[in-house]
Amino acid sequence: MSTSVKISPSILSADFSQLGNEIKRLEEGGADMIHVDVMDGHFVPNLTMGPPIIKALRQYTKLPFDVHLMISPVHKYIKDYADAGADIITIHPEATEDLKSSIQYIRGLNKKVGVSLNPETKTDLITNLLNEIDLVLIMSVNPGFGGQKFMPEVLDKIKELKGIKDHKNLKFDIEIDGGINFDNNKLAIKAGANILVSGTTVFKNNNGNIKKNIELLKSS
Repeated sequence: MSTSVKISPSILSADFSQLGNEIKRLEEGGADMIHVDVMDGHFVPNLTMGPPIIKALRQYTKLPFDVHLMISPVHKYIKDYADAGADIITIHPEATEDLKSSIQYIRGLNKKVGVSLNPETKTDLITNLLNEIDLVLIMSVNPGFGGQKFMPEVLDKIKELKGIKDHKNLKFDIEIDGGINFDNNKLAIKAGANILVSGTTVFKNNNGNIKKNIELLKSS
């Protein structure tokens, strides 16, 4: 995959009463994909959008839907999100009884496979599966709510994954999500992340100038 930096804006920070238009604004502003945070109120202490919302939003853009499932148990819901229009389906190791089986299930639905690591989750859980994964999502906050402060200690995890990726000549993307702004974006890119998830910074900075905010986030 390309080494150029991509931005996956989180619609958790969008105007929920205008989600279709917000997605159009993101596409016009240069977003590379759309990050959709799905929370179940059980795996994480918040509740967000289900498959019908994703299905309804699919008509507004051709950009890939980067769907992060913070659901437990996750396996039985994967197909619903695939059918709704997800292009990348990212799950947490802690949320499935058999990570390898869930990875293969996503792959069998012709979707890209993502695995997310919370700040305290070790990379050891996925190192032997990296050749089957398209994307590793590193959480730089504890998942569940938008607007949290970036945790710089996760950068070591990104450096470790980038080292493995280069050494074994693997192709997976390294994505980071949580408190990404114009200060720490450079640290994340330098560490080896090539996809940045950002919500508040994309939608709220520079008087909501999405195009400018995306360009600034890409600059390292």
